[in-house]
Amino acid sequence: MAYQPKGIKEFIRKRVVALKRKPQTIALLAFALAFLYYSLNLTKISDTTAYINLPGMGLAGFATMLFSILLMVCFMNAFPHRKKVNVPMLALMFVLVGIIIYAGIFYQGRITEALTREVNPITVSADKSYISAAVHMLTVHRVILIIGVALVVLLPVYSKLLKKINTNVDVADNGGMAAIDISGEDA
Repeated sequence: MAYQPKGIKEFIRKRVVALKRKPQTIALLAFALAFLYYSLNLTKISDTTAYINLPGMGLAGFATMLFSILLMVCFMNAFPHRKKVNVPMLALMFVLVGIIIYAGIFYQGRITEALTREVNPITVSADKSYISAAVHMLTVHRVILIIGVALVVLLPVYSKLLKKINTNVDVADNGGMAAIDISGEDA
């Protein structure tokens, strides 16, 4: 009987084999994490936009959501299955990341403007803690996006390192190979 690895070790081995075949999955997961993080914290952005209501805040939040979805689509089209990298889609993906980062910086600038303006500045109290939470969330979102861009740029480096990982399954020999007669002569 052949050795059949089971359990967690086999699960991890299969995941490493999948990553060896498609190493761009790591960067895709980083961009998916950024999208989920922004989407799940969208209430903070919406509440902040409704309270501060400076020009362009709603558009910046909308652009971030829209371009985050388009970023995922461009990424998947930039790395088609069993084909070379689609360079125009990859370039468009980097442009979308730049727009998302700019929208986050613009939005944070509007919050800072509302907090530091001369006439009627906004103070962040306990009931308006969502404003400081939105600033923190936007910073973390940008960091995750930058990590995703770094993973795309470093894709050739870590794909070579992944290919060096040994994922072969050792099969035990049962010793019956010597007893088989393949000469074709009848005894």
